[in-house]
Amino acid sequence: MNGVTTKSELMQVIRDREIGIIYLWFTDILGMLKSFGITPRQLEEAVDEGLGFDGSSVEGFARIYESDLIAFPDISTFQILPWEVDGQGAARMICNIQNPDGTPYDGDPRYVLRRAVEAAAKEGYEMFVGPELEYFYFTDSENPQIVDRAGYFDLVPDDLGNTIRHRTIQALEQLGIEVEVGHHEVAPSQHEIDLRYQSALEMADTCMTYRYVVKQIARQNGLYATFMPKPIHGVNGSGMHVHQSLFKDGKNAFFDANGKWHLSTVGQSYMAGVLHHAKAITGVCNQWVNSYKRLVPGYEAPVYMAWGQRNRSALIRVPMYKPGKENATRIELRSGDPACNPYLAFAVMLEAGLEGVRSNRQLADPVEEDIFDMSKAERNDNRIDTLPASLARAVEEVAKSELARHALGEHVFQKFIENKKLEWDEFRTTVTQYEVEKYLPML
Repeated sequence: MNGVTTKSELMQVIRDREIGIIYLWFTDILGMLKSFGITPRQLEEAVDEGLGFDGSSVEGFARIYESDLIAFPDISTFQILPWEVDGQGAARMICNIQNPDGTPYDGDPRYVLRRAVEAAAKEGYEMFVGPELEYFYFTDSENPQIVDRAGYFDLVPDDLGNTIRHRTIQALEQLGIEVEVGHHEVAPSQHEIDLRYQSALEMADTCMTYRYVVKQIARQNGLYATFMPKPIHGVNGSGMHVHQSLFKDGKNAFFDANGKWHLSTVGQSYMAGVLHHAKAITGVCNQWVNSYKRLVPGYEAPVYMAWGQRNRSALIRVPMYKPGKENATRIELRSGDPACNPYLAFAVMLEAGLEGVRSNRQLADPVEEDIFDMSKAERNDNRIDTLPASLARAVEEVAKSELARHALGEHVFQKFIENKKLEWDEFRTTVTQYEVEKYLPML
């Protein structure tokens, strides 16, 4: 993406562009971005030997008695930030986390995805993903007010959100991140920027960068951007639809000109695998209590485990084939939200799909009727199951899934479930304003 492949090239760019600070990024298991800044003088040593830090302070990382970890910046992720920091040029690099003995650290979410990608490569497959991350602009985070009342694809001349979204797209392009399209979404003050598809690991890095840039440009313009799945009651929440496909020997393994729905047996079995394991991976792709305020019928978020070509009420949509666009053959998983950890989410999606391929799972026929309008009996007749309706239920599904355990690895699997159970207990025991307003006057 950046053209820098060696340490000498990296140091030359640092000198030529007068970079004064380099931020080293990594994420915890919840997908929270962590960073420390170093000077160019320290960078050469960091590339050669890594930088040590205390992992016991990072959510889901090491326990106190095994806390020493090493962050190794990945040269291929070097990017110059499109703004200065304290009058100096600034850049960022994404790190791989290692143990002191040089082995990969099992608790590093980036390693979880790297491991899944490498396993797929041994079978000849490369995963490509193209996510659509929605978000809201508010005046601030303390007393949030919307900044526009526009709707889907609306162009309003005095819409501050459209202006800031355009500035965000410019910043992303300066970082070398290709943008497909940006537009206003359905809800007031809600926006979306779609990213051109990349390999899974590159895209997970890009998603972390995208979320940071969206928030940073909003802050620079006096607003607050949030990827919270459901920040406003009564309107659509924010999703992260993930377009995904497998390539083999440079060709889209999902496409078959003579296949049913123009899908190969690989594409059909991959989708069948994702559908089969949908409940198990929902807790990873929708990892917050608030995620399940979005996953309810009536607000376009899919909760029913079916697929279709034109059906946007289904969990998975397969965009119609266009002649000459074989490489664009893909499936679109519509349930995830933009507040998930993309490394873990892409890993479980890939593992679920590949399990379907390995098992030669058979794909049910598509459902093109509006599932939201179906009665429960009609859904039962069509064998349409429902995603978990709460974080507690979703975590139960993750906890009993051997696929999730294998995809995440034992360390992340256990730490993730432990954290989510604590979150649910905290939510379950909190007295909300809703309860005070509803029950206090009458009980």
